[in-house]
Formats: sequence, structure tokens, C-alpha cells
Amino acid sequence: MKTHVCGFLVFFFGFSLYRVLSVREHASFPPRGWNSYDSFCWTISEEEFLQSAEIISQRLKHHGYEYVVVDYLWYRKKVPGAYTDSLGFDVIDKWGRVIPDPVRWPSSRGGKGFSEVAKKVHSLGLKFGIHVMRGLSRQAYDANTPILDTTKGGAYTGSGKQWHAQDIGIKERACAWMQHGFMSVNTKSEAGRAFLRSTYEQYAEWGVDFVKHDCVFGDDLDIDEITYVSEVLQKLRRPILYSLSPGTRVTPRMAKDVLGLVNMYRITGDDWDTWGDVASHFDVSRDFAASNMIGAKGLLGKSWPDLDMLPLGWLTDPGSNEGPHRECNLNLDEKKTQMTLWAMAKSPLMFGGDVRKLDGTTYSLITNPTVLEINYFSSNNMEFPYITGGKGTASETKGSPRQSRRCLNEKDASEGHFLGMTSCKDPNATGWSAEILDQDLQQLCWKENLGSLEPLCLYSRKPRLSSDEQLAFDEEKIHLLASDGMDICLDASPRRKITSKESKDGLFSPCKRDENQMWKLNNNGGLVSSYSGLCAVVNRVDANAGNGGIRSWIATGRRGEIYLAFFNLNSEKTVIRARIADMGKAIPGRNLENASCKYSEVWTRDFGVTKDSISTEVETHGCALFVLHCG
Repeated sequence: MKTHVCGFLVFFFGFSLYRVLSVREHASFPPRGWNSYDSFCWTISEEEFLQSAEIISQRLKHHGYEYVVVDYLWYRKKVPGAYTDSLGFDVIDKWGRVIPDPVRWPSSRGGKGFSEVAKKVHSLGLKFGIHVMRGLSRQAYDANTPILDTTKGGAYTGSGKQWHAQDIGIKERACAWMQHGFMSVNTKSEAGRAFLRSTYEQYAEWGVDFVKHDCVFGDDLDIDEITYVSEVLQKLRRPILYSLSPGTRVTPRMAKDVLGLVNMYRITGDDWDTWGDVASHFDVSRDFAASNMIGAKGLLGKSWPDLDMLPLGWLTDPGSNEGPHRECNLNLDEKKTQMTLWAMAKSPLMFGGDVRKLDGTTYSLITNPTVLEINYFSSNNMEFPYITGGKGTASETKGSPRQSRRCLNEKDASEGHFLGMTSCKDPNATGWSAEILDQDLQQLCWKENLGSLEPLCLYSRKPRLSSDEQLAFDEEKIHLLASDGMDICLDASPRRKITSKESKDGLFSPCKRDENQMWKLNNNGGLVSSYSGLCAVVNRVDANAGNGGIRSWIATGRRGEIYLAFFNLNSEKTVIRARIADMGKAIPGRNLENASCKYSEVWTRDFGVTKDSISTEVETHGCALFVLHCG
């Protein structure tokens, strides 16, 4: 009991420090809160949302969970025929901006938007957030609504005409996984910028504190829209935290173009309650930590790589039309692994379960004081490679230090390669070469950095268009085909929302005439997507990568303590060991040769003192989280 009281007091005073610092800048620490998506998908109502906010205020706010966020489609009517990519069911105002469905959100009637909900949330000591999509809704485009000019207070006019939605919407750049929902706007036109400006100014008028901007990052990158929205948010009188989603196939090089514009950005596809999704986060979190992007400079403060929400407790299903109806599929060890990795990687913590049915086990996981202390206040966070693992007891396991991706008894997987996307500024994005096969067909092959592997090749041809389309079409644009005999083309972004573990799957579908399947081959060997402006690259699959093996992370605390986490990704119990002296190799300014360390494991017990090493048996898919005080 004494240990738990001390832990709570440490976190309480730490959280007080957070409250002071967060007034000075945006996202001084990884944002923390609750999001409705994992438990309600798109169907949540005002009553359900405010019930959840009340509980969060009472049970989670003093643990730092301060944001309550309505996820997507709050403007969609919940009626027969409506679903996540349906057309014609959204509520928009006369300027083409989405507004809350008045049936699900009755306080929005009379043009109030979310202002009454925001007032209630603020009265509970919480901050209010909403999910928004890219650009312009298809419904506004089809209705060809006028555009509001907030600087003049009426319809936007310029170049001798009044501008409408069809003048700024880019229909061929519809969101790849919600093609009937939203499309990019032309941010190079003053009218397009006026539309975005009026939209985000309205959010500020409603009292919004947090915006989760979807279908603009990862494979769906729209750097022009992100840049302009960031400019608008900087000029608002009301501070709004800026978050990007999702992060399918994001690389550190891609993220460097946006991290200074935002406060948090997803670096994975959607995370759901499967072991494959949890395990898929180890590589990407390692890469972002190694690139020194944790807590880097962001919009009016800091920015944080986001591993996505925590799908724990009582949940719904992806794309469902019903609310929470099932328990989380992860077992307790897998849940501890997820919480521990999210904390060690300093990811934002956005709980996704139904707080109205928050069970004691889930509550203890998401409020563990040591885990929350690490998440806010630790530093020097990184993957720790100097571990060994194998079968046997903790006292008898021996071995040489090795990279933690591989376990002593792990079977090697075969090597291969997969298509990925990266910033075209990446010097490694120029590995494509072309060979003409006939008048209409070329073969494009990636031959860079593949070692003994065979080159990965695609086929290219000009899109098959009607005569009218051909006149207006960019002659340099091409379709990329899986083979020379099939009408199956490469998509730059998936045509559905995908989970983290699916991020490396092939992205081919029947050929269409939209920007998601249009590419250009530059003279320097860069293969550029017309949809996102990103370049296609070929990455090697590590022979030892996958969902198996062992991993470890290390970090330092604000009082000199060391945090060390072991993760067992294997399908059997594994003993994992680390030498005390090797920890000093990862911690700046610490020489731990011959050091004596008192240590305990967060989820189990105190271990006493060690002078040589730490060794413990870790459950299948489980973890061990140690706190060390070394003299």
C-alpha cells in the first residue's frame, strides 16, 4: 500500500507540473484522453458522449486524461442506408461545412453546432475534441454550395465571379478509403483557402480544443492542406491541438515534413485488439525514437508520434453501425505489453473503450502511476538492443548480446521485399528504371539495395481514357500494373481503412481513372503518386522481422532512475536477460560498470539488488517493466 501511495503522490505532483507547463505551450507532454471510435465507431450520440465525459471527469481526469474526442461522422444521419462510406446522409450548412446531425446532437439545433456540448465538457474540467476529414464533403460538392468569406462576411467572390464548391473541390482526389465522403480542395486558390479558413474558424467558435484531421497523412498525404490548416490554427485566438490520422506506411523521413506543423501524428494504420496489431508497432516506434522525433518541435509547442488509441475494455468493431457490444480480444499479458510500449515510446494515450463499463483491470492498466510517469516525464527513450533470450530458467539462461529483434530459438523467416511510400526528398527514393516493351507498355524495375534478391518489377502504360478525357489529361501520367496481362493497377493508398498489421499488404485493385492510381516516373528514377505527392520505394523484409522474437526499451526518469522493459513477442514463454553494464551504453553520461542496482518489476514485485544482470521469464506476448535505482 505504501508503494502505491508514494507512486500516486509522485504522479500527482508531476501532473501538477504538467498543468503549469501546458499553459505555456501546446502539447508539452504526450496528449492524453478518450476517443469514441473504438467503442462507438461513428454512431455515438450527444447523450452517450456526455455520459462518458462525466465519468472521465470523475475517474480519469486526475490521471491526466483531459481530452474527450468525438470521432468521425458526427454529421451523418443515423438512418437506414447510412454507413461509413454512404453518400447523401450528411448534414451541411449553406456554406457546405459539415455540422452535427441534430437528431443525434439535439443541442446543435438553431445553428449552435457543438457549442453547447463544448460548454458542458469545459464545465467538467475537460477539453473537447472532434474528428474531421480532408477538404470538402462530396455532398457539398454535389450541391455546389457557395463559399463563405469570413473576412467580408458573405459569399466569396474573386476574378469577377462568386465561387462555389465545384470550383475548389478536386473530385479525382477523393479520400481513397472514403470515396463517397470527402475530397481535397485546391489550396492554391484563394477560394479554397477561404473554405478551409471558415471551417476551422467555426470549430474555434464552437469551443473546440482538439482537432483530429483524417485522410491527410501517411499514404493519403496532403501536405498543402496540412500546411494551410496549421497556419489557420496559429492565427486563432483559441488554442487548438492539431492531430493527424491515420499513419499508414509512415516513415520518419515522411513525418519530418509535417512534425513542425502539428502536435501529434499517427505513424501506423488503425490499431485494434489483435496481437498482430500490437506487435506491428515495435519496428515503427523504434525507428521514430532513433530519429529523435519524440517530443520534437511542433505547432506552438511540441509534437509526438502517435501509436493510435488503446482498444481496451468494452468495444465495437471497425466500420460497425452499432455501439459497444463486446470485450477486448487481447489477453492480460498482451494488454500490459501495449500499455508498456505506448508509455516507453511516449505515445499519446487515447483510451478507446466504453468508460460506462470500465472494469477494474482495465482501469488499473490505464492509470498505473509508474506507466503514466514514464509516459510524461521519462527521457532518452529508445529500443535497447543488448539483450539475450531463450528457454530455461532465469538463472541459467546465457548468451551473447544481440539485436533484440531476434530470439535464440527463433526460426528464420525468408527474406523478401515490399512496396512502400516515402517523401520524394528522400535520397533513397530514386531507384526505378524503365524498359520499353512495346508501343503501349513499359516495365519498371527497382534494382537498388536488394542484395541478392531479384528486382521487383511492375508494368506501366498510359491510362485508357475517352477522347474527351485524353485532351485534358497529363500525358506524363501512367497506370502501374501487377502484370502485363491483367487490368489490375497499383493504388497509392488502400481503398479501405486498414489496421496496423495490414500496412505491408499489396495495394492493387481494378484500374480506375482517379489520382489514387496515377503516377509519374521522373528522370531521376523517382516514381511519384499524383494522389499524395509521395514516392514509391521498395523495402527489404528483414529475415528476422515479424511478430516473433524479443524486444527491449530503455529510458531514464527525472530523478535518475532507469526504466527497462522486456517484451516477449514469441508464442512461448521466454527468458530475457540484460547486463547492467550494457545499460550504460544506451544512457548518456552513465557508466554502470560494477554498479549495484536496486530494482522492482512494475506488474509483479520487488526483486532486491543486482550487480551483474537482470533476468526473468516473460509470458507469451507479455512484458516485464523494471524500475532500477543504480549506485
